[in-house]
This record gives sequence, structure tokens and C-alpha cells, in this order.
Amino acid sequence: MSDKPRKYNRFKILAVIEALIIFFLMAVLIWVAFLRDKLHPDNTAVPVNADASDFSDEPEIRTRAVIEKEEAFYQLDGKKILMHDSTLGEIFMPVFKDVPACSLNMNSIITRNGYSFYKENNEITSIAGVDVSEHQGDIDWNQVKAAGIDFAIIRIGYRTYGGGDITLDKNFQKNLREADEAGIKVGVYFFSQALNADEAIEEADIVIDAIAPYNITYPVIFDWELIYGDSARTDKVTVEDLADSCIAFCERVKSAGYTPMIYQNKNTTMYKLDLPRLQNYDFWLAEYGTKPTYYYDYQMWQYSSTGKVPGISGEVDLNISFKDYSINE
Repeated sequence: MSDKPRKYNRFKILAVIEALIIFFLMAVLIWVAFLRDKLHPDNTAVPVNADASDFSDEPEIRTRAVIEKEEAFYQLDGKKILMHDSTLGEIFMPVFKDVPACSLNMNSIITRNGYSFYKENNEITSIAGVDVSEHQGDIDWNQVKAAGIDFAIIRIGYRTYGGGDITLDKNFQKNLREADEAGIKVGVYFFSQALNADEAIEEADIVIDAIAPYNITYPVIFDWELIYGDSARTDKVTVEDLADSCIAFCERVKSAGYTPMIYQNKNTTMYKLDLPRLQNYDFWLAEYGTKPTYYYDYQMWQYSSTGKVPGISGEVDLNISFKDYSINE
């Protein structure tokens, strides 16, 4: 009788044993690689949501915004916003239910001698302001104050739309100091060309460092604008990246103890800003004319770029604020 069946059976048994050994080793590797940390976490690991102050004697003053990325369907209330497009003519956009609508009475906005005011109970309740940069040259802030201007938004700097370089405004220090000495409340803005949240944080940090020595009572403002008539580094910025940049800048500013605000014109706001994500920040509307038509809420209104104010050479932007930010100082 041949012993081949016996040898075959022995090989078969050895193959089964080898398979069991391999299976056992694979199970051990899986346990080590994936389950060990969950069952026995390393005490030296820092949790993702840990605060830096828990591990350092030096507390972190400026925080980075936690930007939610979860996709959501926005609630609409069935109303329509009618707008005009040069190609399509009249167009409509649905109204966001959860984004506060403007509560101002447009009939209460009056214009006199080139200046706009908001009246309630026959009294002017709005606050008159200007926004300036080095383009206005040397300003006599005492004359500006005597002309009835109570607040000024002063440019700190800008990022170039070509190379993305950050430059400080040549006159921001002089303007901040002399406006405050004249009794004018001051806020600041930065002209942004940020591509993403990291660049917006870089801009916010430069602003925060620049204004640290000064008495800032009005908002610190993120002014991101589209560039018309030329190619720009921001031409392809997505809606999501723009919202991320707004949030990153505003949260950085808020963590430093200032009031953040977003500046934008009506069309870019309606077409480019993700308003449900940005509704928690104050808004500065740019819409030139005697009465704004923007649907949603705003705290400041830039109504002219061709204003004339004693003490300022040439034309200047005119604004009114519906909120007195100085009462929180």
C-alpha cells in the first residue's frame, strides 16, 4: 500500500496549522494598530479640542475659529428678493428664513445738504461718519468733528490683488491718533484679498498688532472686495473659502477683544456671501443712493463715495451708523 495518502494528510494538517498561525498574527496586528489606542489611550496625547492654555503657562489670546463644514439645507420663507442683472434682466432670489431682515423704516431716512440721517420720533438717531485712507491726505480732524462727524473708520492696510503682498496704510497712525484727540470715535478696516482662512488670520493679526496702542471703540472690519477691470488673485475664490475667510478674520478679532464687522456692497453680498453662515457678525452695507434697498439687516450704511466734509480735501466716503458702538467702551 502506498504512503502517499498519509503524506498528503500531513501536508494538509500543516497547511491548516499555518493558516491558523497567520490568522492569529493578523488579529494581533489589527489589535495593536487599531484598537490599542481606543482601549488604552496614551496619556501624553493632546486631544483635538484641547485648549492650549491647559498645557502652557502662557495663555493664548488669539484663537483660531472652528469653522463648521457640515452641509445643510437653508430654511427659506417663500419670499422673493428682486434684483437686476445686466444680462438676465430682473431676477429673483429666495429669502433666508433664519437671516434677520432689515428692521429700519426707509421712510425715516432723510437727506439734507448731501448728508443722510435716520430719524425716530422726529429726532435724529443715526450717527454720522466717514471712512478714510492715505488717499485723503492730511486731515484736519478738528474741522471734521466741528462739521458733525462723530465716528471715522480708518484703513489700516491692504493686501495687493496681484502679488498678495500686505502693506500698511501710510497715514493710519496719524489718523487714529488725531481723530481720537479731536473727540471722534474710531474703528478700522483692512482691504482684504485673502484666498483662504489662513490668509485672513494673517491679515487679522497684522491689524490687531497695529491698533493695540490706540483707543478703538468702533468695529474692526473685514473688507474683501472683487476686483473689476483687471485680473486678480481672488477671481476664483469660492463661496465657501470666502465665508471661511470672513469667519476666520472676525473670530480672530473677537478673541482680541474687538467688535468684528463685515463690509460689502449689495450685489457681492447677495451673489457671493453665504449669509446664513455669517449672520452672527455685524454688517456694513455699501449701497450708494438716498435709500438702501438691501433686504437683510445691517448696522452701518455707506451711502456715498463723493461726500464733501470740511477738513478733508477732495471726496470722501460718507456713512451713518444705526448703532452707537461707543456706549460699550
